[in-house]
Parts: sequence; structure tokens; C-alpha cells
Amino acid sequence: MMLKTYMTGALAIALTWGAGGARAQQPLTEVTFGTNWIAQAEHGGYYQAVADGTYEKYGLKVAIVPGGPRANNRMLMTVGKLDFYMGGSMIQAFSAVEKDIPTVVVAAHFQKEPQILLSHPGEGLDTFTELKKSNDILISKDGFATFYQWMKAEFGFRDEQVKPFGFNPAPFIANKKAVQQGYVTAEPLTIEKAAGFKPNVFLLADHGFSTYSTTVETRRELIEKNPDLVQRFIDASTIGWYNYLYGDSTKANALIKRDNAEMTDELIAYSVAKMKEYGIVDSGDTSTRGIGAMSDARMKDFFDKMVKAGLFKADLDYKKAYTLQFVNKGVGLDLKK
Repeated sequence: MMLKTYMTGALAIALTWGAGGARAQQPLTEVTFGTNWIAQAEHGGYYQAVADGTYEKYGLKVAIVPGGPRANNRMLMTVGKLDFYMGGSMIQAFSAVEKDIPTVVVAAHFQKEPQILLSHPGEGLDTFTELKKSNDILISKDGFATFYQWMKAEFGFRDEQVKPFGFNPAPFIANKKAVQQGYVTAEPLTIEKAAGFKPNVFLLADHGFSTYSTTVETRRELIEKNPDLVQRFIDASTIGWYNYLYGDSTKANALIKRDNAEMTDELIAYSVAKMKEYGIVDSGDTSTRGIGAMSDARMKDFFDKMVKAGLFKADLDYKKAYTLQFVNKGVGLDLKK
């Protein structure tokens, strides 16, 4: 286990926990949190909670372990080398159940996955259904195995329309009839800066791809042995997201740029603006239940769609993939401005 406790010098953190609201001196608990990519604004809430001391107020000393092309933080969490992991879509969580891996989603800090499709304006590809007319849909292998299968099942897209996507916008920019995958928080800006036009943006979440994203996962063992720690980490992270979106994020952004030397202030500002515009973090159930909210209805809706798309068998016990134990409590709602 990675959990350790210690005192910071002569100081102890006074915390208010429990229904009785009693204040007790608590040691800080070391916690490791692995992200699924290099540092960026899409991780801002966690960096905010480090930067402004929210984690410490909850008795935690959190080390963020960035992911990246050479990292496998999901595996490190699964085998106990990390305490928490930042997941992607619920497809990964359902797959863990299928493979009998004892990990559980305990919060969803993105209500919408940022996955998008892009097209050139004025080329007859200006609506989502018109994208089916393109014979050059640039999709990665992972995208083809996941969201594109849903696109086929729900909208009638075809395998032969797909061309390999190498995460380089140049082929899309050069071909006005092409469609490209991306993230709403990054690729539209990249293309606008490189090609001088604003592409059409289609957020898959707004067309029915109803997965949660930027989830927090941990091992079932930790939930059973130390639910209080899990609750504190989720509550503090949620408050971090409110403060990042609606407060002063200067220090958090400095930490992001420390961990990712290629990150720019322009991209951070753009990403935050798009997260707000599209309701990526704060929309739907979060208005009453707080950031990180999840529901059984949303989980069933997405699972049923993935069954229809052929990704899972209908008899999979998908409810093992998540728990509502630590969310939907309105934490942080008072911080929204």
C-alpha cells in the first residue's frame, strides 16, 4: 500500500469530519494519484487542490503522478503502486469488470467526454448526420474500437469510411472532405492556428455518447478498508474543480506548466473556456448534486449503448464498475460563482 501518515513539523491539521462535526487533530496521509496523460488544464481541479491547500485541509498530502505515452498508471493503481487513478470513459471500467479486475469508479469529474469530430465548414459536412457522407474519417485504433462502434450502431457509419489517424492534423487540413477525431479542449485551436479557419465541432456527448469521463478509480480493497480516505480524496478533488473553474487558478496552472514544459497559457485558457462552454465538468446532475456526480440511470444508458454496439455482453454485471457511495452529496456547490 502507498498510504503513509506523518506530521508536518509541530503542526497538525485541524479538520471537521463526521456527522458530529467534532474538530480533531489529524496527521496528513500520503496519497498518490495517477493521471492518464501529461499535465493539462483537463487535470486542473486536482492541481488546484494541491496548489491551494485543499487536500491538506482534508488531511491529505497528494502526489500527482502524470501519465503519458510511456506510463501505465492504470496498471500501477491496479497492483497497489498508486492509490487512485484518473480514468477515461466508462468503457475501461466495464472492461475491468469483464476481466475480473477489482477496481471501482468512485467519482466522475467530467459529465461529458471531450471527444469530438471535426469537419471543414461549407463542404456539405455541417451537421453530425452529414458526416456519414465523408469517405475519409480519420480515427485512431482506440477510437475505432470504442466510440466509432457506437457511431456505427446508432447512426449507420461504416467501417470502410475510416482512415488511420496519426494524431497529426495535416491530412485533415489538406483534405476538405475529411473528418477528424479530437478533443474539444485542444484540437479546434490547433487547427485554427495552423490553417486559419474554425472547423465544425461535434461533441459526441451531445449526440448521445453518454459516458462519464475523467473518472476517479481505486481498488475495491481500499474502499472496503478505508472509505473515509476515499471520501476525503473525492470531496477535496471536487472542491478543487470548483475553485479551478470559478476561482483563482494561477497557482494550479503554474504546477501544470511545471509538470508539462510544453503547456502554454493560451492552451490552458482555451481549454478552461471550452470546458465551461460545453459543460464538460459542470452540467446536468452537477447543478444539484455537485461536481463528480453519477447516476445509475446514466450508467445503464451508456452500458446498454455499448451492448448494442457489440462491446459487451448484456449479462455483464456492469454495476460492479462503480459506486455512488462517495458522490451526489452537493459538496462544493456553495463555491460556484
